[in-house]
Amino acid sequence: MSAERFDVLVSGGGIAGLIAAVAFGAAGWRVLCVDPAPPVTDEDAAGADLRTTAFLQPSIDLLDRIGLWDRLSAHATPLQVMRIVDAGGRQPVARLTRAFDAADISDRPFGSNLPNWLLRREIGDMLTSMDLVTFRPGIGTAGLTARDDSAVVRLSDGTTVAARLVVAADGRHSPVRQALGIGVRTIRYGQKALAFAVTHTLPHENVSTEIHRSGGPFTLVPLPDRNGQPASAVVWMERGAEIARLRALSRDAFEAELNERSAGVLGHLTQATGLTEWPIISQIADRFSGPRTALIAEAAHVVPPIGAQGLNMSLADLSALVDLSAADPGSLDSLDRYHRTRRPEALARLIGIDALNRASMVRAQPLRDLRAAALGGLYGVAPVRRLMMKAGLGLR
Repeated sequence: MSAERFDVLVSGGGIAGLIAAVAFGAAGWRVLCVDPAPPVTDEDAAGADLRTTAFLQPSIDLLDRIGLWDRLSAHATPLQVMRIVDAGGRQPVARLTRAFDAADISDRPFGSNLPNWLLRREIGDMLTSMDLVTFRPGIGTAGLTARDDSAVVRLSDGTTVAARLVVAADGRHSPVRQALGIGVRTIRYGQKALAFAVTHTLPHENVSTEIHRSGGPFTLVPLPDRNGQPASAVVWMERGAEIARLRALSRDAFEAELNERSAGVLGHLTQATGLTEWPIISQIADRFSGPRTALIAEAAHVVPPIGAQGLNMSLADLSALVDLSAADPGSLDSLDRYHRTRRPEALARLIGIDALNRASMVRAQPLRDLRAAALGGLYGVAPVRRLMMKAGLGLR
């Protein structure tokens, strides 16, 4: 029996993979998206991804271009100010605060924040309305053989499909990347992160806050109100042993630790959801392309959740890939140009985020004092401050 044919097969139904399916479908290509795990689209359901995604300006431009932003914008919370707080003194209180306002470089907010479980629901609903896109959750990629004109992909349900281009969006342990024999370079920090939502007594005023003490940043990102109370998403990075200790605490004891770590910047915090936990690494693939195949998102690169870089790097991958695939998805020339365009940029960002993460982890008091002094000095030079903001957004 001959294989069913598609223009593009997206392996991976995470947020990057779902958006990739929309993007290639919107470009007029026939698309199949597969993922071994059905998406969890309810905040209270088992396995729900309680992280959030802050889409920065270039990512929102892409979402708008492919017709997705109109669906998402009603659920989004704007991020007008990025605030960095150093609480690395002898007491866990804010001793240095610096605010980066988007108004200094743009007439738009830095970006907008949405819960991941909601993104899966809304993007999945859009896929069902697209005639050119087929989404088959519960089915994974089991094997891949590249030919001159297409890649033949064996799926976990025993069927075989052919595609001119395979987009590997199947995570940091990407089966497609492994099938191609592409190696990775990995940096391990001994850190983990907790993600959850909180309510708080003070309004966030569309300010995202990163609080640095030791072990990694503690980040509060604005969300819509919950039950009439201001709310934010939390990403709490710490060494693995400390995360295990925190998770073993009673709810009251955890909340006490939560409020101490937040340095009181939003008043009293109350845990509003369960916890999502994941290990923190940096990782980059040796190549971002193979025969008839492109790696995007965590199949290509993984960075710690600092400065909202992770998924925005993934959408920069996707934007470049869609543009380069306009004439012939999966052609040797387009994939080679994709690798040469995206890998150096991703590597540069990984190096920068690695340095920031290591600085946030330091325990020794003199090093924490040096970190605070460096932040204050860089912020005080207006051209440098604006350059840092543009670099964080991925703007030239």
